[in-house]
Amino acid sequence: MSATISLKHINKLAIPALIAGVSEPILSLTDAAIVGNIDINATESLAAVGIVTTFMSMLIWVLGQTRSAISSIVSQYVGANNLDDIKNLPSQAIFIITSLSILIIFSTYPFARQIFKLYNASNLILDYSIDYYKIRVLGFPFTLFTIAVFGAFRGLQNTFYPMIIAIIGAASNIILDVILVYGIEGVLNPMHIKGAAYASVIAQLLMAIFAAVYLLKKTDIPLIPSFPFNPEIKRFILMILNLFVRTIALNVTLYLASAYATSYGAEYIAAYTIAINLWFFGAFIVDGYASAGNIISGKLYGAKSFKTLITLSNKLIKYGILIGIFLGILGAVFYYPIGRIFTKEPEVLNAFYHVFWIVLVMQPLCTLAFIFDGIFKGLGKMKYLRNVLLFSTFLIFIPILLWLDNLGYKLHAIFIAITFWIIARGIPLIIKFRKIFIPLAQNN
Repeated sequence: MSATISLKHINKLAIPALIAGVSEPILSLTDAAIVGNIDINATESLAAVGIVTTFMSMLIWVLGQTRSAISSIVSQYVGANNLDDIKNLPSQAIFIITSLSILIIFSTYPFARQIFKLYNASNLILDYSIDYYKIRVLGFPFTLFTIAVFGAFRGLQNTFYPMIIAIIGAASNIILDVILVYGIEGVLNPMHIKGAAYASVIAQLLMAIFAAVYLLKKTDIPLIPSFPFNPEIKRFILMILNLFVRTIALNVTLYLASAYATSYGAEYIAAYTIAINLWFFGAFIVDGYASAGNIISGKLYGAKSFKTLITLSNKLIKYGILIGIFLGILGAVFYYPIGRIFTKEPEVLNAFYHVFWIVLVMQPLCTLAFIFDGIFKGLGKMKYLRNVLLFSTFLIFIPILLWLDNLGYKLHAIFIAITFWIIARGIPLIIKFRKIFIPLAQNN
């Protein structure tokens, strides 16, 4: 690879990845915006979407780490010019992960009521959560299949086709949301929250179909798994296990945040739903540059181009801070209109406006944490990512949340704790990266 990393080269990978990444929170944001404006029980419906989205995000993030593991291995082999050695790995990984997703559906479907009671959901919110989940979870295998295919494309240094697939999914979800939630007079009765769930499932199915078609037509990577397993499957599984533990820690944070918000009352969980989905939206925008860091760092690492790897990290730090500041300013300019997109309920809006500024302030910190998260995934150093998440969750987030909640800070307690959690994730990654690679670059 060239000894220089230009903004043009980074953007060529980052911008399509950004657009593709934003499609994931758009599915949830669209559901929240549409459901939050229905005529019947809008607050309870919005709260249910928030609770289920948190749980679904946990499932997707736990098993969706396939993308990072596949991308890391493929990109490193691309950098070393040995791609033929792992051509059958992606199909084997996809087979493993989709099989697990089906097992998860069977193991969670009968216990939906018990699961969402753990999130402090009750009465109408609990009923809506069950209805929404039992439909939405049917799209889980399609989502994981698509994520794994995206990992193969990323490893091949291609984010264009995942972008196209994601646009198709997001556009179809928005259209279907409007049709199925509100209905068509004289043709289709409004399906309310169930309609939002069906819209998401259909969109996920469409994305999976297009992902399969593009992978078969645009690459030499097969979709039907062949055996015996590739020798790299052991490293793949070890990466997944480390990322699994890491993601469990991450989802402890999200679970506690959602459970505490729900315990404060319907207007608080509804406000939390809006704020956290906007936080996810910002995170996935930054994920474009985290993905570029993931993709390029894996290839540079495989090629042993350590000096260029340091250059890449320095440029991504600069771009990340600028993006975070831009997102914060943009949110500040449209501070009040953003809230009214999702709900007209005064109590919900009041709770949301009181904490949204914290979401905006933490954006530059988020960009640094997520970008170096992506770099470490590209390098395949999942063990360190695991340890950092365990530290930031159990020694930073939880103590701060418990302390501030005890003081009666409510949603402020949640988002202040998330801010310190982000700081504890980002700074150690930057220090570790420079400690490892600056000496290697000097000797390169």
